[in-house]
Amino acid sequence: MAQEFKLPDVGEGLTEAEIVSWKVKAGDTVAVNDIIVEIETAKSLVELPSPYDGTVAALLVAEGETVDVGKPIIAVSTADDPAADDGAQRGEGDPYIHLADKAKTDEIDMSNPAATGGSEKQMLVGTGPKEAATKRRARRTAATATAQADVQQAFSTAPAPAPELPVEQAEESVPAAPQPTVPTGPRLRALAKPPVRKLAKDLGVDLTTLTPSGEGGVVTRADVEAYAAGAQAPTAPPVASATGDVRVPIKGVRKMTAQAMVQSAFTAPHVTEWLTLDVTKTMELVESLKGRREFADVRVSPLLVLAKAVCLAVRRTPELNAAWDDAAQEIVLKRAVNLGIAAATPRGLVVPNIKGADSMSLVEIATALGELVATARAGRTKPAEMSGGSFTITNVGVFGVDAGTPILNPGESGILAFGAIKKQPWVVEGPDGDRIEPRYVTTLALSFDHRIVDGEQGSRFLADIGALLADPATALLY
Repeated sequence: MAQEFKLPDVGEGLTEAEIVSWKVKAGDTVAVNDIIVEIETAKSLVELPSPYDGTVAALLVAEGETVDVGKPIIAVSTADDPAADDGAQRGEGDPYIHLADKAKTDEIDMSNPAATGGSEKQMLVGTGPKEAATKRRARRTAATATAQADVQQAFSTAPAPAPELPVEQAEESVPAAPQPTVPTGPRLRALAKPPVRKLAKDLGVDLTTLTPSGEGGVVTRADVEAYAAGAQAPTAPPVASATGDVRVPIKGVRKMTAQAMVQSAFTAPHVTEWLTLDVTKTMELVESLKGRREFADVRVSPLLVLAKAVCLAVRRTPELNAAWDDAAQEIVLKRAVNLGIAAATPRGLVVPNIKGADSMSLVEIATALGELVATARAGRTKPAEMSGGSFTITNVGVFGVDAGTPILNPGESGILAFGAIKKQPWVVEGPDGDRIEPRYVTTLALSFDHRIVDGEQGSRFLADIGALLADPATALLY
């Protein structure tokens, strides 16, 4: 009989996810560990592997739809399913089968769903016997032994997703198939390759509004780029009100961010303090570090010095690295500093964190920062990398902004906004009296949870960070 694979919880407390792109279609032969679908959670993009050997009987959810955890998303006919061959013939050439068409496939037995996609014959990744005669689809380039270990982790309690398949490999590794036909179910889907879909998603282009120029009605990269540049008119009007206002569905990162910010703003009493200071010596340190061999392969920036300053300042004021446990009526002073760095990405704002940043050297923090930013911009941050944060830095200065009033991440007691560093006149004290010089100046804005942090503690913490940026040699005193 066909086995249904239900959407698993790949993160901590995941409730729903969007189907971004299917890597298989009805009639394809799949093996255990083959990547079958890419989903977008509220935190990251995740590729899910197949827990079965068999033939895809039906894709139960269309691309672009949001699915609750526990809902079946794909049916696979296993080797002992007498209807497997018939199902493959029925689905051949279809990019997916709609739920509306499910009733037509009477031969497919959907009466044995499994909570996590497992079956009696072939359980989760790497378990159970494998039949030597099972027909396997050509392996993807990234499906190595190491990748299989990572894939197994996706179905364990750990939230790390399966390894990504590079876009170029994804396009080359899928064997040629007969030209699919456009489905006529309740939701039409534009035909496009995964790289083109990703491009459209990044540019905010609705593929269904484009006029395909590719053979067989396939939307090409050129179609997407032309539309984004305003050279191609849509074939269908966007979702808009009578006044022409465009309506954007609230989902994914935007939905998570909205929920978190509302929860934080109306739960934790925020206090924000500001400090404007001369950071000329920090800029001199940054230039000096760039010339050192230890930093040859990493990016050195003022943000790196600030990250280290936060870790040092927390030693004197641990209340800024704490959480309010309302259920237990306790304040949790966290042992390690899991330093969150707010990153703007094409998917929205994400806040991955560096685990144990306080125990790292400056070189190690620089390396971790580089990896964190690169992964976030690629949209590949894992759910585990965005959970467990204890303090956050938001670098608004990269946008030329002087400062702001940041809202706390839920579960944290402090967040620091780092403003733009600008050269401006500054009064400098000297043995011969005060003088005005051009200096590098920035503004810091610290928001903290007033249930945990008193004004004196917040002020001391901010002053300590300011002292470290004004004169990094002060770090020797901590």
